[in-house]
Amino acid sequence: QVQLVESGGGLVQAGGSLSLSCVLSGHTFSTYALGWFRQAPGKDREFVSAISWSGRSTYYADSVKGRFTISRDNAKSSVYLQMNRLKLEDTAVYYCAADSSGTSEEAAWYDYWGQGTQVTVSS
Repeated sequence: QVQLVESGGGLVQAGGSLSLSCVLSGHTFSTYALGWFRQAPGKDREFVSAISWSGRSTYYADSVKGRFTISRDNAKSSVYLQMNRLKLEDTAVYYCAADSSGTSEEAAWYDYWGQGTQVTVSS
């Protein structure tokens, strides 16, 4: 059974940084593309970033481009999201997800999801 566990969320001031991590267990990590999504209160879940199984291709939502960086370490079965210059509107629950069919910005394509980690940006 595939499980994803996120960590690294917390409270940070606007302009600060946070790094999220997500560990996959239960299957071969390198066969999955990985994505990060987020959901703010009262809003739909939205795509943040994705990385191909090889790590050579990365994708970002326009709202985070230039501020967030996604990476993966297949040896550690982990995917990371480095978030810099955080804004109030980045406040949300952040989820990592695994996609066995390819890299996508669409949540519906992802097979497995973590439980989420809260990121709160304060002024």
